[in-house]
Amino acid sequence: MTAYTFGAIFNMTRLLVDDFRGGFEKGPWWQRLCIGYSITTWMVVLNLGSTGLLVSWLMKYADNIVNEYSTSMAMLLTTVLSVFPFSFRPTLQLFLGIIICMMSLHMYFVPSNMLVDLPLPVKATPEEVIEVSVDRKTDS
Repeated sequence: MTAYTFGAIFNMTRLLVDDFRGGFEKGPWWQRLCIGYSITTWMVVLNLGSTGLLVSWLMKYADNIVNEYSTSMAMLLTTVLSVFPFSFRPTLQLFLGIIICMMSLHMYFVPSNMLVDLPLPVKATPEEVIEVSVDRKTDS
């Protein structure tokens, strides 16, 4: 919170100075803050706000790698949902990036013996275990 305190103070001061110079013709800045917002603008604000809350929740219970993968999967979902309503045409680079991301996601979460032909770990039987005693001598 303290990191941006000075920026908030200076920006608020600038807004008030601009209002006083203009003689409050259009009203104070806090009344003009949301004028002209369409439903699309409100949806973007809602999307970014909920994304911030979800990322903070995710970082509380997961690590950075999971955060990166969830961000890239959210981009994939956004791309798929944007094709029909916005006539979005995905490029080859986007498809290649999505494929690489999905492959790395699979490689990160799959057990290692499915990726490489590793022998399964074998537990030692009690007959194979040899007890070794170690005598410790101290110089005192």
